[in-house]
Amino acid sequence: MNVKEKLEKKLSCERSMIRHKVLTFFMVIFLFPSTCYAAPNKEIWKRWTKHAPQSEQKIDHQSWNTFLQRNVLVGHDGINRIDYANVPRADRRNLKYYIEYLAAVTIGQYRKAEQLAYWINLYNALTVRLVIKNYPVGSIKDIDISPQFFSNGPWGKKFFEVEGIPISLNDIEHRILRPIWRDPRIHYVLNCASLGCPNLQPIALTARNGQAILEAAAKEFINHPRAVLVTRKGLILSSLYKWYAEDFGGKDEQIIFHILRFANLQLRNRLKQHNKISDYQYDWALNLGRL
Repeated sequence: MNVKEKLEKKLSCERSMIRHKVLTFFMVIFLFPSTCYAAPNKEIWKRWTKHAPQSEQKIDHQSWNTFLQRNVLVGHDGINRIDYANVPRADRRNLKYYIEYLAAVTIGQYRKAEQLAYWINLYNALTVRLVIKNYPVGSIKDIDISPQFFSNGPWGKKFFEVEGIPISLNDIEHRILRPIWRDPRIHYVLNCASLGCPNLQPIALTARNGQAILEAAAKEFINHPRAVLVTRKGLILSSLYKWYAEDFGGKDEQIIFHILRFANLQLRNRLKQHNKISDYQYDWALNLGRL
């Protein structure tokens, strides 16, 4: 074999290896998308820090409250679900009107407690309506409308406007709620329509009940095995504590300390022997229930 032939053979082998690596990469991305999720970093959107501390104005969340009470199915397994296919037509219409009402709110004219309830309810209402409109889907990640090429799901799409400004679910969570309020309990009341997610609460948040619901939702999730599971192999936590580790303290010991704050006596006793996180779990299957 002469020099030219050896060189061509070498180049052919290198091209083959490159094609194999590219094919493997795309197989991982497209065939196994559930392994490729990573939460965006929090980065404050200063436009939404404006508030009116002395304001007495209130935002009406009663229609969302009625929707939740009529459609959230509280499961015996501790997971709340929605029968997306059979949400009554009147409830769908009222959900649409509620979201349109929120779009007309000038949110900067309200105090922060009203704003917190507004953003959380808006996030959850938009998510529920998005699933209803796109059902049947097996997972919210199947609603692949985000503009980023390698993204899954709807979170990056700016499909709603607040004060005339286009906004996405990612904007609400990572550019408004997380950086402005810096309260890790917010993660326990934002619902992504998945079995692994903290429950969609059957009652709307308001400025008056917000703190109580944040506390109750944190306790509810943390004391469920999809959040914290102590096994012979070690401590297994919801992937929320991996994706948002900085919000819960950063290091394993700090995350466990946060969990201990809301753990019941039985869980606290089991956690005493653990100062390291062994693994994470999350179920992206739709939180679908049947009436």
